[in-house]
Amino acid sequence: MAVRHPRVLYLPVIGASLAVPLYSASVGRIVERYRERCDVLLASWLYPDACSALNLAEKLGVPCVVKAHGSDVHQIARRLDVEPIVRAHLPRATAAVAPSRPLVRALVALGSPPAHTHHVPNGVDRNVFSPRDREEARRSLRVSSDDRLIVFVGRLTREKGVAELLQAHARLKDTTLAVVGDGPMRSNVAEAIRRGARILAPGPQPLARVADWMAAADVLTLPSWSEGTPNVVLEALAMGRPVVATSVGGMPDVLIENRTGHLVPPRDVPALEDALRRALARTWDAREIAALGPCSWEESAASLEQVLADAIARHREGSHAAA
Repeated sequence: MAVRHPRVLYLPVIGASLAVPLYSASVGRIVERYRERCDVLLASWLYPDACSALNLAEKLGVPCVVKAHGSDVHQIARRLDVEPIVRAHLPRATAAVAPSRPLVRALVALGSPPAHTHHVPNGVDRNVFSPRDREEARRSLRVSSDDRLIVFVGRLTREKGVAELLQAHARLKDTTLAVVGDGPMRSNVAEAIRRGARILAPGPQPLARVADWMAAADVLTLPSWSEGTPNVVLEALAMGRPVVATSVGGMPDVLIENRTGHLVPPRDVPALEDALRRALARTWDAREIAALGPCSWEESAASLEQVLADAIARHREGSHAAA
């Protein structure tokens, strides 16, 4: 499949009101080339991408399906200069999809018709993320089989709750924390190690190695301040590992309290410490967690394909009725 990535004009700081027309003008000619072959436009990311795609879809005479992700709804669409633009465009979408039910509700609140706003959960690659032997994974990583191991996978930023995690871990005795990833707070992790904290910091890892760290874990944690539906949580659940995460975004939609993990408020170090302690203290059923976990990418794709097919059918019916 040939993939093109056209450049888009944008004016920083002052460009909110011009972002949609500039975007549309930037990609309009390219999209026009596919007029005879285009059945539907799929617009991924609410603003300015989806708003621009809705204008282009009308020019092409095809339906447009909007796909939201998380921060495009929870942060960008809440800006005072952006929200009116989103509210003016979103009701024109033939359909909208989001990976969590809270995001679906947020799209409806922004004007997406409820009957055509769908929950299409993200999937995982089941060939990579599935229940595996913990001891074997630890041997491959040279991690002691006796350690209680907490694993964090993600970008090392304040918003991912790295500071709170380091504080909570410092209060947990005889527990190792593995930090898989890189980012601005890597120096904070290094400082904690210099002070004697039991922390492993392998840095960013390829996908197969991330799966090894998840398989080796007793619990995965993601104490973010805000999220959509993070892949790392879905992947850990698919591997049968319990998750301690903050009750933000789509996390309550994918975590079942006491069955697949624990939810805590964001930026609450005592609550995070307590949840991690409880998660480490019990024996979890890996097969049950995996069974309650996410679908595969193939199943997710099939759900999205059905939404697209329905959008095409409804658009054609509407065109015939208008004729």
